[in-house]
Amino acid sequence: MLDKYMNLLLPCSLGLIWIWLTDSTDALMNYTAKPRVVLPPNYVKEMRPPSKKGSPVIVDFSIFVVDINSINVEDMDFRVDMFIHQRWLESRLEVSDDIFEEGDDYVTLLPEFFDNLWQPDPYFLNSKIAEIATLTHKFTSVTLYKNKTVRYAARMHAIIACQMEFQLYPMDIQVCPIYIESFSSNNKKVKLRWSDSGVTLNPELKLLQYNLGQPLELEESDGYMPEKVGNFSRLTVYFRFERQIGHHLIQTFAPSSLVVMLSWFSFWLGLDAIPGRVTLLVTCMLTLVTMFTGLRADIPPVAYVKALDLWMAGCMVSVFAALAEFVVVKVLDVQYQYQVNKIPKVLPMRISNMEKGQCPTVASWEGGAVRSRKSTQTPTTPGQTSLQGNGGPPKPARRQSLLSVAWTDTDTGVEKIMWREIDKVSRAVFPILFFVFVLLYWPILLMKSS
Repeated sequence: MLDKYMNLLLPCSLGLIWIWLTDSTDALMNYTAKPRVVLPPNYVKEMRPPSKKGSPVIVDFSIFVVDINSINVEDMDFRVDMFIHQRWLESRLEVSDDIFEEGDDYVTLLPEFFDNLWQPDPYFLNSKIAEIATLTHKFTSVTLYKNKTVRYAARMHAIIACQMEFQLYPMDIQVCPIYIESFSSNNKKVKLRWSDSGVTLNPELKLLQYNLGQPLELEESDGYMPEKVGNFSRLTVYFRFERQIGHHLIQTFAPSSLVVMLSWFSFWLGLDAIPGRVTLLVTCMLTLVTMFTGLRADIPPVAYVKALDLWMAGCMVSVFAALAEFVVVKVLDVQYQYQVNKIPKVLPMRISNMEKGQCPTVASWEGGAVRSRKSTQTPTTPGQTSLQGNGGPPKPARRQSLLSVAWTDTDTGVEKIMWREIDKVSRAVFPILFFVFVLLYWPILLMKSS
């Protein structure tokens, strides 16, 4: 009975084993046969495709920029996400029509097929990091056309170094190139060139602080690389990042201008409001210092002067000059008060003459009276001085000091005080000078940035 069951099971087991072996062989043939469909037996992937004598293999290159972000002014680099496409003619392939679907002139092959082909080796010359995007596998594809053209596509992200200049900050324009160059094959073996599409930008691409200048400038050249001792084909695309000024107008220029204008109010405050005047000017100065200190954190420290530094200097000099003007008028007021308290009272007749405008100043009138008395009176003893009507000896030094801080208007007979006149003049001079600075600053900055 046992022998009967064994005789029945043995053929079934052998049949299952045969089916399993057949399926495994077919699967292995399907995996290994696909490259053999297009690759001849004597194909050597280390050798470049044949071309005319003395001419290099032409590799067409194109880029579709998906996104540009993280424009880092401190590290002077930016990140770009993109699709790259390479296209070249591989005449050694054996292309059969049965591998194409009906109506198609191309077929998409597995990415592993690319490892069996000769492939160009371009790289980003000025990149810090360049990687093919991956999720469960690398995002690459290989397309083969009936005319034996191979097209390779990949999704990449790269961090590109850019030498930035900040002389015109915050209206600076950064021109950042991307250099693409063949790594091991010189320009006699491989030549890179831009395809018809060149570099295309995502129409939905937007940058926070910059406007991306268009059209992009493309360039093809041969660069000598001393490290590799030879000339290598190079492609260049220039990205033009124009900084938007709106943010800085609202956050920097408008507030600082208002602070400068606020400092002008001190010219309308008399010297009897010393605490308020000092507090206003010092607060304006500290506000500007705090504001500009925060702005310096947005850009790296550089050795040259930036346009923003000139604006900062103009605003701070204006407020500092207002503070210095206050010190000057206060000193003049102290001197005036000192002289007024020290000058003896003049006779009523002299006051009447001054009111009639007969004497231009108190000091000159006093000086004339002294000269008149000196000419009419003779001292009785040597060294004795006249004390007539003056209550004491004359003091020309005080009269000369009084002349510098106060005088009488010859037309109106009104006494003019120096510090008050300085305040009146400052009310017009300071705004005019600041507006002249603004009128010179902005046109020059706009011309340089354009």
